[in-house]
Amino acid sequence: MSASLSLAILVLLGHLMATSEANFNQHFDVTWGHHRSQIKDGGQLLTLSLEKDSGAGFQFKNQYLFGRIDMQIKLVAGNSAGTVTTFYLSSQGSNHDEIDFEFLGNSSGNPYTLHTNVFSQGKGNREQQFHLWFDPTTAFHTYTILWNSQRIILWNADEWATQGGRVKADWTNAPFVASYKNFKVEACIWKPASASSTCSPGARQTQGLDAAGRNRIRWVQSKYMIYNYCSDLKRFPQGVPYECKQSRFL
Repeated sequence: MSASLSLAILVLLGHLMATSEANFNQHFDVTWGHHRSQIKDGGQLLTLSLEKDSGAGFQFKNQYLFGRIDMQIKLVAGNSAGTVTTFYLSSQGSNHDEIDFEFLGNSSGNPYTLHTNVFSQGKGNREQQFHLWFDPTTAFHTYTILWNSQRIILWNADEWATQGGRVKADWTNAPFVASYKNFKVEACIWKPASASSTCSPGARQTQGLDAAGRNRIRWVQSKYMIYNYCSDLKRFPQGVPYECKQSRFL
């Protein structure tokens, strides 16, 4: 049993640009844990709860290639040790690709850890971890994945989730509840009849961080980053991965 709350967004080749906003009834399917998920406020809010036996998950009805996805999330409050709340993109098929936000809970009074990772062709090992500099449990905060042909930008479990598994989930605090709202999608929708995307290039296809955004990333890295795979020389004795040598990681 995995102590996690999951949002799975399936990502494949795209064909038409779609803009979707904030109705979970229209745009999402609950994929597991149906009685532990609730859509409220006319489709504007979705909650997932985790109990000792299992959690819950949902995914977009459409599949996408390239675009921007925003999601507002309010994380589990109080003693959230042993829980993982996720927001991620995942491909189908044998060549697994994935872009992850994972929020690792902690005991009361200690900060959440944001764990990010990117998988390509079934290989991950691109973890970065940050202590959040705000309380993600008292209000909704927006988390964004911007994915195009040039770059990926991620902005703004009991055995491993909290302090390497040293702190276990306290099930007397269950159910653990995470809430999602105000999602926005600007992306290309997959059409099975086509083998390529016909989305116009547009600004999203080449968008990156401006100078202010790069400075903000450097500030977060210098103040709140607690692990960076690019700095883990023991893990990569033959040399760090290629992307670690690029200037955007400085």
